[in-house]
Amino acid sequence: MSIITLTTDYGNKDYFVSSLKAKLISNIDITNIVDISHEISPFNLTEAGYVLEGAFNNFPKGTIHILSVDSELTPENKHIAIMYDGCYFIGADNGVFSLIFRDKKPDQIVEINLHSNYNHKISADDLFVKVAAHVHRSGPLNVVGTEINSIKEITNLRPVVNKEESQIIGSVIYIDNYGNVVTNITEKLFKEVSKTRPFTINARNIKFSKIHKNYSDAIDFNLEKKDREEDGKKIALFNNLSYLQLSIYKSNPQTVGSASSLFGLSYRDVVSVYF
Repeated sequence: MSIITLTTDYGNKDYFVSSLKAKLISNIDITNIVDISHEISPFNLTEAGYVLEGAFNNFPKGTIHILSVDSELTPENKHIAIMYDGCYFIGADNGVFSLIFRDKKPDQIVEINLHSNYNHKISADDLFVKVAAHVHRSGPLNVVGTEINSIKEITNLRPVVNKEESQIIGSVIYIDNYGNVVTNITEKLFKEVSKTRPFTINARNIKFSKIHKNYSDAIDFNLEKKDREEDGKKIALFNNLSYLQLSIYKSNPQTVGSASSLFGLSYRDVVSVYF
């Protein structure tokens, strides 16, 4: 049974998600459709890339990932299909896949060329379903597209290291359901630049001088609960995807606030590390 995942910015108020699923069911006899997220902020490629990057490695080989965010066909927004490590990705070549794969190289990339097969303007979702059905039937990618060597990259979201290598200038790329603030500074880059030097992380008027291994590492469980510093404890750590993340221990955005609200940080805000 094929697994097809969906990542979109459609939300759940409108009919778009159910329509896409209906098209998949109509074109593929047996399939298991998994919703990764339909709550990506409209046209937010950074969010889409981060969310799919966090999920796709957990799916088995043969999984087909449909990514429909800013996917309308334009002269600058081609449709592509990618094979990577036994899985398939279908979406627009708008830069989002460069965020998902980072430094990894796909095994095969094709620019989809099926549009002229239809005597009407085919929607991106219709096209993605046709390609997914072809892949489901074990069809090779070069039947649905022309092989290309690279994908469009988004470079303006990469952190910057100054000439003296005394500072990394990063930015917020994602805020999760708990209000945790995820930056584009990776653990790999941090270690390459830091060379074990002392550091200070600056996020507006909030400073961090230590990176914890995980949330519980920040709490002294040798103390009785009433004596522990838990409520409002600010934490810097590298998350499961190895991005620098700023958090508050057991925060709740709906009640006591979160790192995003209490630190005053939003998407694209600057977070810098000084060595």
